[in-house]
Amino acid sequence: MLDWTDRHCRYFHRLMSKRAVLYTEMVTTGAIIHGKGDYLAFNTEEHPVVLQLGGSHPAEMAHCAKLAEQRGYDAININVGCPSDRVQNGMFGACLMANPHLVADCVKAMQDATDIPVSVKTRIGIDDSDEYYFLQDFIATVADAGCQQFVVHARKAWLKGLSPKENREIPPLNYQRVHQLKQDFPALDISINGGIKTLVEAAEQLQQLDGVMIGREAYANPYLLSQVDSLLYGDAPQTLTEHEVVRQMIPYIERQMQEGARFWHIARHMLGLFQGQPGARQWRRLLSEQGHLSSATPALLLQALSKVPEVAAE
Repeated sequence: MLDWTDRHCRYFHRLMSKRAVLYTEMVTTGAIIHGKGDYLAFNTEEHPVVLQLGGSHPAEMAHCAKLAEQRGYDAININVGCPSDRVQNGMFGACLMANPHLVADCVKAMQDATDIPVSVKTRIGIDDSDEYYFLQDFIATVADAGCQQFVVHARKAWLKGLSPKENREIPPLNYQRVHQLKQDFPALDISINGGIKTLVEAAEQLQQLDGVMIGREAYANPYLLSQVDSLLYGDAPQTLTEHEVVRQMIPYIERQMQEGARFWHIARHMLGLFQGQPGARQWRRLLSEQGHLSSATPALLLQALSKVPEVAAE
């Protein structure tokens, strides 16, 4: 979710679920240590929030983990799943599956430096190394270093020949392989990622696994999150309608714009809010056509909102 799940997106998503654990987009150690911006900034409303970190140098990973703990992150996740070329050139992401001992060294260094949990997000394999024993060995090696939580994207990654988008769609899903991991490592916390589009599917996965990570579908259809607390956690139903979510975003956008943010940097995350509803196309079109203009303000949200019939919450 690089360049997508930024702090504005996470604030928006948190309005619809108080219980879902939110992950940052992947942030590299180089950006944190050498970058000019504040790559660790987040809104206090986002908790529980996990920093997803990209890197492969144990000392740098430990340093960034300590900074994240000081800033108040609830946990840290090491990305060993991203297949993009720029990630591979930096020697992190999915290519690290080929070097489980280096990942283990990073985990140990980070855990020695912090008191917050450190997890690993991985694929089920890379290139021609996609046999189950390859994944099993990777998990065992990293777990021996102290990692107790893994998020497994149930596709392998082709590091050469496929784009990141193709790597999210072409390699076939293999949920059974993730289920087998949980059977072989029952003491570990194993979550699944990849291709899950409904909370019914998520609930089915939770019968065999400890967690479900939903990425692209939660971004494309964010109001899906409004049922997470009730359906998956047993809480009272969330009562905010989509229209009320938009209205609650307006004060946030106004504050952020006063601090220098542009309207589009925030509103772009809201395009899918009315997916499948009458007026959704007009909502998207108006925001897409005018939202990127320097003159755009939260008033545009209300104008776009008027194109969507409001339905009272049940």
